[in-house]
Parts: sequence; structure tokens; C-alpha cells
Amino acid sequence: MVKIAIMGHGTVGSGVVEVLTTHADSITSRAKQEIDIKYILDLREFPDSPLADRFTKSFDDILNDPEILVVVEVMGGLHPAYDYVKSCLEAGKSVVTSNKELVAAKGAELLKIAQEKNLNFLFEASVGGGIPIIRPMSQCLAANDVVEVAGILNGTTNFILTKMINEDMSFEDALALAQKLGYAERNPAADVEGHDACRKICILASLAYGKHVYPDQVHTEGITNISLADVKYADAWGGVVKLIGEVSKTPEGKLHSIVCPMFIPRDSQLANVDDVFNGIMVRGDATGDVVFYGKGAGKLPTASAVVADVIDCVKHIQARKYLFWEDGSPDYVADYLDAEVAMYVRLKGDDPDGLCRLAEEAFGEISRLFRKDADPGEAAFLTPVLPEREIRAKLETLAQHGAQILNTIRLSDF
Repeated sequence: MVKIAIMGHGTVGSGVVEVLTTHADSITSRAKQEIDIKYILDLREFPDSPLADRFTKSFDDILNDPEILVVVEVMGGLHPAYDYVKSCLEAGKSVVTSNKELVAAKGAELLKIAQEKNLNFLFEASVGGGIPIIRPMSQCLAANDVVEVAGILNGTTNFILTKMINEDMSFEDALALAQKLGYAERNPAADVEGHDACRKICILASLAYGKHVYPDQVHTEGITNISLADVKYADAWGGVVKLIGEVSKTPEGKLHSIVCPMFIPRDSQLANVDDVFNGIMVRGDATGDVVFYGKGAGKLPTASAVVADVIDCVKHIQARKYLFWEDGSPDYVADYLDAEVAMYVRLKGDDPDGLCRLAEEAFGEISRLFRKDADPGEAAFLTPVLPEREIRAKLETLAQHGAQILNTIRLSDF
């Protein structure tokens, strides 16, 4: 029998308890040992829980108990999660977490401690909830050089954009519906401003390329500026708007990584990933494009991924699984403005046709887009592929000639 502790009894933590107790027989069969929950750490009381006698409010109960070999961290946030996880690893206990903020900020450090202690630090549920992605990338695709990883990594923003695309809902109305249905928090900033997707692409980038990518190195834009006008211009172009997290390697050996809305062509495998579903594309030099699809969050899907890691830890007591990346460096991620892109531009002015002629002179060639019921003075066009820095400079010139740049969105090449 292996005794474990669970830190946190919120949505995911209670789901982990539920999966471990309701699937006890099959989990024992797969783990080759019975898994016993000895402690559940939470500051709240749960007198009606069948495991009410296992609850503790003291982290020291877990830390100082030599019987505890695996600890599950599902509290979320950086503090006290980071201090608790680090202490557990240093005390000789393997750790499983679903905490993307923790892994994105401290993954390299915690993996190093696990390596030094011959322990496991596993985090399958930190990206994509119940979608298997960490293990396939680290094991099944290990023979590939990863060319690119790109994906719809946040179900809340994907739900909002789906409602805007399919039902002509405004951003505000779609967000309100997401909150009503429980898909968005009361404070939705982490989702709609792109921070959640940023943390996830940092984890995937670190895993794919072997060096830690930190969230402050990744240029991040959310969807708060996306309007129905942009959605309709995307349709006129032949695609849809999606919030994408992307990473690839530059010829100079640095990484290009960004989180931002993009126009996705309708024939892309990511274009039809709708509602709260996630889709993650891994482009390998041998496999080509491989796409992982499913619900990226939720109590039981996420708990399922956590419990799979617990089983892995139990099967590898004193036998470390290889999951590791080195620390990164400040210059590891290239400036996003140096990347070559094509962009959609929506602008407004007293003479939109004249502004488009100026744009054509500035860019050499543009492709205009049109939509029904466009606002007076509105125009939209696509730039050629250029370094983004150059595109921004040319748009600044248009602004000096009276153009109000309403929005810019990058075009994807996948």
C-alpha cells in the first residue's frame, strides 16, 4: 500500500478524491499497489465527506510523515503551493500537480530538485486538463525534432469566440454567458487577457525544446479587443478567429513564442475546435502534424489526468521517470517584433479608400477585405509577410495621415 496526501479540496481536489475512491479497484490493478489517501489538506471543514477524518489544516502533518510517498498539489496559485511542493520534494516525496502557474514559473527549479532526489515531479493536468499532451510529447514523440507547437489552450476564450462566430454575440454578451454557465470566473482576466494560455504554452515550449520559457518572455494578447467586425472580416477572408499559443524555433536557435488572436483558415485542423474544447497541434519533423483534442478543463477530466500521474508515481517509487528541462535565459526567446508575419488591419478614417491607397504604397501590395454593413469610414486589408516591426512602423505612418487603427490580428500559417 502506498499512502498519499492531497493538498487542496476544491473542484480538482475533490475530483481527485472521487476518482481515487470510485475507481479504487481498477486503479489498484494498474498501479500494482493499493493507493490510500492519508491526508487531505484544506483550511475548510468537510464534515459530510466520507473521508472527513483524513482532513488536516497543517501542512507539517504531510511534510513530517515518512509514510507519505506521493503528494498531490491541486491548490493553484504560486503561494503557498511553491513552498509546499519544494519542501515535499526536498523531504523525499514525489509530487503531482495540475498547477500550470506553478510549473510555468518554477518548473525548471522543481524538476532539478526531483532529479537530484531521484523523485518524480509530474504535471500532465497542467496543460489541457484531461487531454494527454505532456506524456505523449515527452515519450511518444521523443524521436521527433519538434518544429512547432500551436494550439487553442483556453476553453473559456474559445467558448466566447465560438459564440461570436456562430451566433453573432458581442464579446460582452458571450463573456456574460460564459460566466453564467460557469466557464468563466467572476474576474475573467486570466482567461480573456491570455495569461492562462501563456502559462500553458510556456510549459509546452519548455518540454519541446528542453529549456525553461518563462511567462514574461512571451508576448501575450487576449481577446478583449476582438469585435464582431473582426469576426466577419475573418469569415470574408476564409477563416475564423481563435486565441492561439504558439512556439517554434528560429534559424538562429532562439524560440519564437506568442499568445494572441489569429485568423485561422477554415481548412486548418484547429479551425473547427469550438466551445470549451482545446486543440493542440504538435508539428514533428517525422510525424508531421499531430493534434490532441478534448475538454481542456473540468473537474473529472482534470482529476483523471492527475490520478494517471499518481499511478505513474506509485509504479516508479525510487525509479525516476525522465521528464526534465534546463533553466532558460533572458535572451532565449526572440523579440516577437522580429518575426515575419502577415496581418489583418482594420482602420477608420474620413477617406478610407485613400488610406488604403496609402497602405498599398507603403506595403507594396495589400489585399482588401469587405463585409456587409461596414461602419462608415471603415476599411480592412491584409498586409504581405514582413517583419512585424516593419508592419508596425508602416501603420504608424498611416496613423499620421489620419487613420485610426482599430485592430490588427496576425494570420496563421497552420
